[in-house]
Amino acid sequence: MAKHSKYFYKYTAEAALVLMTIIWGGTFVIVKESLNDISSMLFIAIRFAIASLLLIAFLFVKKIEVERNTILPGIMLGVFLFSGFFFQTLGLKLTTATKSGFITGTLIVFIPFVQILVERKFPSKGVLIGAAIVILGLLFLSSGGASIATFISELGASFNLGDMLTLICAFFFAVHIVYIDVYSPKHNFWVLLTTQLTTVAVLGFAASLLFFGLSVEALHIDLTKYLLFGLLYTSLLATLFNIGIQTRFQKVVSPTKAGIIYSFEPIFAAVFAFFLLGEKISNFGLLGCVLIFFGLIVAELFDSYFENKNESEPS
Repeated sequence: MAKHSKYFYKYTAEAALVLMTIIWGGTFVIVKESLNDISSMLFIAIRFAIASLLLIAFLFVKKIEVERNTILPGIMLGVFLFSGFFFQTLGLKLTTATKSGFITGTLIVFIPFVQILVERKFPSKGVLIGAAIVILGLLFLSSGGASIATFISELGASFNLGDMLTLICAFFFAVHIVYIDVYSPKHNFWVLLTTQLTTVAVLGFAASLLFFGLSVEALHIDLTKYLLFGLLYTSLLATLFNIGIQTRFQKVVSPTKAGIIYSFEPIFAAVFAFFLLGEKISNFGLLGCVLIFFGLIVAELFDSYFENKNESEPS
């Protein structure tokens, strides 16, 4: 019974991460349209401020004690999360959306190495095989109508500052994923979540003022109906709900496998773009979607195989 309960919770956690990835997939279209009415760093700041204010009110009403030893881990998670958004936004100004999507997806390459350094854990063989298949899928998905060889040659020949900034963003997202695995089992969920999101909001406001002061980006906001919708969607669903799910459930899923699940984000983004913006996906892109899905299945099957094998072996 305990074994079945363990598997049920494991698969529930993985399903929750998939739901989170679907919601994140919708943000590409929504944020793209919302940024017509607001500066990018201010959007990030307000998005996380709404979520954090709701959580602070919840802590106050429920009289949840804020333990001091949870504050620093929450701040660290917030710094890693904000750094990912910060470098991704800077990179997007200097590179294409296609390259940004692919390079951000390479976080799955960083995760095993970060996990080894931070947790002294080596990912399972099945997860590593699945990750390799997912990387191949991301190549197909990002190649558009071009051949893979053409896409790789163009990626290498035109690797610029924007691509490097996006690569840094992928690294910070990978670090955030691994440290969630470290901190979430040890600290109060609500306090960790609130501190994390509040940190991103504060850093977002500071970055928006810095960008304005350095004339990198004008500080502007036009409260249109679409912007209000975008802020509510991203703050309540893509931030409060999603980061809450990630903080609650990712501790049950290995960081590398979580990275494989998050690789579904460009697939869901393409689906949303197809229905809402009329953007089409190429045959290469469809093959990439299949490979990403296949990579998750391979990781799951190999994981289950090795786990059952280890349990069946006499100790």
